[in-house]
Amino acid sequence: MTPPFGPNLVGLPAAILASVDYAVAPSELRIAGVREMNAPLFEMLGLAGDIAEASDAFAKYMTAIFGLEAPQWREQPSARGPSFRHSFVRLLLGWEHDSFSREGAVLKGWVESRFGLPPAHHGERISDVADPSWRAYVEDNLGSAYHANSIHAQLDLLYEYVQWALRTLVRPGQTHLRLYRGVDRASEQLFRRESKMILRVNSLSSFTTDRATADCFGSRVVSVQAPLPKILFANALLAFFPFRAEREVLLIGGDYPVTVEPPAP
Repeated sequence: MTPPFGPNLVGLPAAILASVDYAVAPSELRIAGVREMNAPLFEMLGLAGDIAEASDAFAKYMTAIFGLEAPQWREQPSARGPSFRHSFVRLLLGWEHDSFSREGAVLKGWVESRFGLPPAHHGERISDVADPSWRAYVEDNLGSAYHANSIHAQLDLLYEYVQWALRTLVRPGQTHLRLYRGVDRASEQLFRRESKMILRVNSLSSFTTDRATADCFGSRVVSVQAPLPKILFANALLAFFPFRAEREVLLIGGDYPVTVEPPAP
């Protein structure tokens, strides 16, 4: 058992978003008001011919709205410059280092507030809001240092940019993207329901588009047809992002039908 679903800003009950039925037949999601309040960004994106041009437009818009400078996103914090920790890139880099970090908690907190999906794991399994692990997640999530500079608004725009890029440039006319994840053989999150293997994904989890990469992160590999509306981030969609070799994709949680892949030759 995990903490209960909550309200969200995407117009579908969280229980539906987390279901296998939604994973199989998704509908488009929009975070309430984000595109309407940021129309100039999507006008700029409409002029982009490829991902490099689109990510450049996105970076320029984020610089203008939030005072983020793209060169500083690749560097360590400086006492003489804007705080690195207040950018969405700082959160993504923290996740790359450790998904159970404070940055990871803020990302999971954003998923909870926008999609109504609480985490089932943050360093330790979370079974109830009375668990010490839930308290640790809340403390990490609400640390004031990670909530300056409208960080949730930055993540809203990241999500909407990624959704635009997937539907316009990467997977036009399609609804799913094949992803891979390494899992342990004893994983409680992988179970059989009727004739299907189901993977119960934490509120936010890392996958990859590269099968060979997934082999490095578990004793066996599963593949999933991931619905595009539940992809928060794919590092291939930001040309300026420093770590792209693992072809990582951050997938929003729920139950997903999966295929257990045969061992790599």
